Amino acid sequence: MTSNKLILIISLSFISLTSFSQAGYGVYTFMDLPVSSRLAALGGTNVSLRDNDINFAFRNPALLTHEAHNTIGLNYSSYLSDVKFGSAVYARSIDSTSRIAIGMQYIDYGLFKGRDETDLNQGTFTAKDYALNLIYTKQLSPRVTVGATFKPIYSALERYTSFGVALDGGVSYHNPAKQFSAGLTIRNVGTQLKGYYVELNNQHYEPLPINVEAGITKKLTHAPIRFSVTLHNLQRFNLSYQSTNLPNTSITSINSTSKTADDDNKVSFLDMAFRHTILGLELLPGKNFYLSVGYNHRRRQEMSVNGYKSLAGFSFGAGIKLYKFQVGFAWTQFQPGINSYQFSINTSLNEFRM
Repeated sequence: MTSNKLILIISLSFISLTSFSQAGYGVYTFMDLPVSSRLAALGGTNVSLRDNDINFAFRNPALLTHEAHNTIGLNYSSYLSDVKFGSAVYARSIDSTSRIAIGMQYIDYGLFKGRDETDLNQGTFTAKDYALNLIYTKQLSPRVTVGATFKPIYSALERYTSFGVALDGGVSYHNPAKQFSAGLTIRNVGTQLKGYYVELNNQHYEPLPINVEAGITKKLTHAPIRFSVTLHNLQRFNLSYQSTNLPNTSITSINSTSKTADDDNKVSFLDMAFRHTILGLELLPGKNFYLSVGYNHRRRQEMSVNGYKSLAGFSFGAGIKLYKFQVGFAWTQFQPGINSYQFSINTSLNEFRM
């Protein structure tokens, strides 16, 4: 393949990603929720931290390490109101350079009361989404690892159902001598196989929440501190929300004034650039304990309300090894004034061998 053809393919790919990944528009967005307490504490996502945490493979399959062999990860979160979400994952090593894992993400939106157009009670119904994660990782060299994830997706919202498939691809670079790592991933590239409803005798399809992410992680040489910088949604600079009812209009900002079209309410270039950035910091006083804090500027700005102060955008967490289990906890706000808690537990089945 010539360099010109390669450049053309890459250009067309990013044009496609930009066209079909509008912020606030699409389906299966639950796949962007933080899958573990540690990821939640670091701001919601991280594609570069290589620390043998099996849950990071959900975000970048190349972060599935050999140390995760025969390890199980379980995660649960209280989201908003009675909405709950969580994940589970198990990994094995095939040989010295290849690993596989199987995981599941889910979200349960709770129980709803059904009413018809005359307000008659139609009973109750539920709404749930699921995504199976089939992960494969290959170590190309002592420092470079690549990985891929195949994700069948099922969604059931009352009597409406949808099926889809998505692919993730990632690469990880790790230099243990300098305590530095970097990662790049393209997530949720796929399509609906069956839409929720039929429109004009044809299936109505919606785009998936494609997300291109890159990041770096560095541990200080003479201090037990590790920091991460993660860039997300690199396929599209403008992260203004796209109205699903009016596809050609966008909301430039979200706050209590509701002035969505005024020039004084538009997001500046610098602010929009920083909305792609998530900052994370960890304090590592020992091998079996960590404290984490994260700052997500996009969440902070979109959750801001004039005259009301909150910690939206900030997140905190901690983890400790108790007996044979690594236990984690995180606190964050996905809505001003409403706290969300996330719990994780990881264990290696090798620890229980007699």
